Amino acid sequence: MTQEELDALIMSGDIDLDVDVASKEKSSKKDIQKPKEEKHSVDQNEELSAGYIDPKNYKVEAGKKWPPPPPTDEHKVVHQLDDVTKDSEVKASQIFDQLDHISNGADNIVKLSKEIQKYLQKNQDIFEKLTKKFPHVETFSNSLEETKQITTTLKSITQNAHNCSDASVQAMDIMQFQDIHRQKIERVINVMRALAQYMNSLFEGKIDDSKRVSSAVYIAGDDKKDMASEEDIEALIASFGKQ
Repeated sequence: MTQEELDALIMSGDIDLDVDVASKEKSSKKDIQKPKEEKHSVDQNEELSAGYIDPKNYKVEAGKKWPPPPPTDEHKVVHQLDDVTKDSEVKASQIFDQLDHISNGADNIVKLSKEIQKYLQKNQDIFEKLTKKFPHVETFSNSLEETKQITTTLKSITQNAHNCSDASVQAMDIMQFQDIHRQKIERVINVMRALAQYMNSLFEGKIDDSKRVSSAVYIAGDDKKDMASEEDIEALIASFGKQ
């Protein structure tokens, strides 16, 4: 098709130039695909290699090499042990209260069962006399057997109440070991605190940290872009001479 024929078609309106141009632009955009940006999530191993670890991502796991944990509340050893001893003492006191409540309830069951036992014994005596006097009346004999069965059941209930009371006392004795464990943890805390105070005293200096001259972040030999220049080093040396 010649240029004159193409111009004639455009002038007659048979070809929409804007649509044709737009379609060409869309096809060209499809042909050119931008590479997707890869999002690199910094995991803990990369943080380790970079020499920095986010305290929020720090997790202690067996079998892995980790630097010292950050001094957050989650990793403060003495702080955690103090919480353990405090919480365990509170929970132990609550357990003792519940065991005491169970023991008192079992004792009350035993006391009430004795009253019921007296009542059943009187009924049994009455039905025994009635059965002997009226042996042909089945109601008296049946009531006597039922009373004996209820008496046997009551004895079983009383025995179970005694067992609950004894088990509660034994549980209280076992819980005494919790107090011993608390004392052992407190002894460990005291040793750690004494060791921390000793280390602080051992590394204590005569000059306050706020009065000390700041050191260069990077010096010659460091592979860093913002390494200290020679002027920075000379200024640092000069500051030492003024002291």
